[in-house]
Amino acid sequence: MAEMFDFENPEVYINVDMPAPRSDEYEEVAWGIEKFGEPIKRLTIPRPNLSDDDVKLEVEYCGVCYSDIMAGSNEAPGVLSKYPCVPGHELVGTVTEIGKNVSHLKIGDKAGIGTYVDSCFECPMCAMDEDNYCFKGSTYTYSGDKTHGRVGGNPDIHTFGGYSGSYVCHKRFVFKLHDGMPLEKAGPLFCAGITMYAPLSKNGALDKANMKIGIAGIGGLGTMGIKLASNMGHTVTAISSSDRKKEIAIEKGASNFVATSSREDMTQNMGTLDLILDTIPGHHDIGRFLSLLAPNGTLVLIGLSVKPYEVGFTDLMIEKKITTSGVGGVTSTMRMLEFCALHEVYPDIEVITADQLNATWAKLQKGQNTRCLRYVLDVKKSKEMEGSN
Repeated sequence: MAEMFDFENPEVYINVDMPAPRSDEYEEVAWGIEKFGEPIKRLTIPRPNLSDDDVKLEVEYCGVCYSDIMAGSNEAPGVLSKYPCVPGHELVGTVTEIGKNVSHLKIGDKAGIGTYVDSCFECPMCAMDEDNYCFKGSTYTYSGDKTHGRVGGNPDIHTFGGYSGSYVCHKRFVFKLHDGMPLEKAGPLFCAGITMYAPLSKNGALDKANMKIGIAGIGGLGTMGIKLASNMGHTVTAISSSDRKKEIAIEKGASNFVATSSREDMTQNMGTLDLILDTIPGHHDIGRFLSLLAPNGTLVLIGLSVKPYEVGFTDLMIEKKITTSGVGGVTSTMRMLEFCALHEVYPDIEVITADQLNATWAKLQKGQNTRCLRYVLDVKKSKEMEGSN
């Protein structure tokens, strides 16, 4: 039997029965968790029929993000997982149908969908193309409530993600891929890529020359941040608790490495960095990173923590700043895709099929991704292996 990932918080979750498709829906193959405690398996899910503003994407690849595991195993902080759960918010493939109001895509184009698929379109954030920060709440690509009315089909069912044969989505949230982009590597750009590009662009990395940028946490996010920052022309310092990932960080483009457990490293690099992107999830000591910031430097917290941080007044002297960042908005995503295509910035990946999902989740959950890869589900091959149309 394949290795199985662990579930958390067995006292709080939501199980619902999968309804049959309505007249405004069609059946689609998917892979997900039908009920709490069960392994990932093949499912049949309802997808909404195409509307005038929609794009139908035949999904060929979908990145496996740790957010998928958090949602599927019920370990997301402060969030009740909903089952059936079909994860996946890094999906790419071929456009097979478009509504009559869609003009930026045509049938046969390669395109992708990221972490959210609807928003209110009315609040100040949506007006600035920052739908990810919608004041009324974005609808997530999976396990999201259909709040705003542009995700079709049964309104009482939450959204199902990209571990599936196809996805129907409003045109605003479907992005055309640039010619020459390797499709299997493009999916993670819609999560790791934009999550690191957004704070870099908002903190001057596209406008200023030769910044000194620190990337804390050398995992899937961190290595993508190193690649982006170095291709923007800056000197990158990788920051980790030990020197175990030093070789990987240098290979990805870092010029310098700081092990926070080394007093010598911390002393030598004190006050040297203009910007630090902290990708480390969970509660941790951020004061050590503040000591590495130069005067007027900025620390951006990206890794999710539900516990408050404690910061001393002296840690912020010399006008050091702390801010946060999530995924980027619509315009930022388009610019990120253009930048990555131009500079050939892509994640390092390992392609898997659906029969490997349970073991891959278990590996990631145990922190065994020692090569800092992004795993990518080959949807098309998985369907062929199982005899799906």
